[in-house]
Parts: sequence; C-alpha cells; structure tokens
Amino acid sequence: MAISCRGVRGATTVTENSAEAILEATRELLQAIVAANSIDEPDIASVILTATPDLDAVYPAVAARQLGWTRTALMCVQEMAVPGILPRCVRVLIHWNTDRSLDELRHVYLREARSLRPDLAVSD
Repeated sequence: MAISCRGVRGATTVTENSAEAILEATRELLQAIVAANSIDEPDIASVILTATPDLDAVYPAVAARQLGWTRTALMCVQEMAVPGILPRCVRVLIHWNTDRSLDELRHVYLREARSLRPDLAVSD
C-alpha cells in the first residue's frame, strides 16, 4: 500500500492559563493520539498546535519536546477569537506519513473538547 500524509486531529481543554496546566493537558492529548493510532515519531511529518487567546503561559509545542519529539517540525499558532469559542482549548493537527486509510484514523478529543467533533472523536 502507498504511503500518504494524513492529518490526525485532536483537542483538549486546560484548567487554567499556567505553563503546568497547558503542558500537562497537551502531553496527555499527544500521548492519547499516538496510542490510538500507533504513531511512531519518525513517521510524523509535522505538527501544528493551536491555543485559544486565553492561553499564553507557554507554547504547547514544549509538551511535544518533553515527550522526546526533538526531530519533528512543530508550529504553534493562536486560534481566532471567534464569538462562542471553547475557552482554554489546545488543538493539534499531526501530519502523519502512513499507509492507513482515512477511515482508519482515530481523532482524539479530551475533556470539554469532546463537544467540538463528537462525530470523529475517540475519547479518553
């Protein structure tokens, strides 16, 4: 089967705007996505992490580095401040080189972020 670059999504919420809370929630989310999909870090092309405007104590990408993702391209950006946005939310998009089909991908939404995409979510 041919290798394709697939996007695996996930999101979680954070209890407070502190480095500790952001990093803990982001590590939990990344570990859950990796476990649900059996992802090996060398197969990750890149990762985009976003945080809502109310989270600015630390870059969520630091959590990936703490997990040993030292060779992976990481980018952090701020979510748009859309009215009604889910507060204190970290989202991730992992670009993963895999032979899996789109139907085999498992997206992970934790905590209050389960409400974002219940149709796609494999939750904790």
